[in-house]
Amino acid sequence: MARTLLMTGGARSGKSSLAERLALRPTGRAIHIATARLDPGDAEMADRIAAHRARRGPEWESVHAPLDLAGALDATDQGAGGPPRLVDCLTLWVSNLMLEGRDTRAEGAALAAALARAEAPVILVTNEVGAGIVPDNALARAFRDHAGWLNQTIAHACDELWLCVAGHPLRIKPNDHAL
Repeated sequence: MARTLLMTGGARSGKSSLAERLALRPTGRAIHIATARLDPGDAEMADRIAAHRARRGPEWESVHAPLDLAGALDATDQGAGGPPRLVDCLTLWVSNLMLEGRDTRAEGAALAAALARAEAPVILVTNEVGAGIVPDNALARAFRDHAGWLNQTIAHACDELWLCVAGHPLRIKPNDHAL
């Protein structure tokens, strides 16, 4: 397993369940770092969180990090033989940062630095936001821009990049060619 891996894809592409399976492979246990807020604010989001929790069993430890993701990675690193950490998901994290008025570029750089320090494996899940039309309002365009920049930054920092389409993964990085 790569030390750092980014799993991207569209909404409901199967990326989270695939990332969960990958995280459990090395040791049979893993740490789930959730970026969702403990109080999601609406029933539909609460149902989504409950479904994700129900899918995971006792082999998972859960950590909540809606804002300080770099700190959560540092705090949960148990060394090279430690359990993998699964961060799900970066697009929700960037939403949280934007709502708090935080500098998403600085936070993304801090996350990339935490990945460079990581000894235990880290799998990060994110949504691919650049394949659709240009949004019709400033907030949606800002979100797309912040998420796209973050995805590029983290993809560059990770050892592997995977794209999930309809439940099927495609390895993008590393590859045999360079541009």
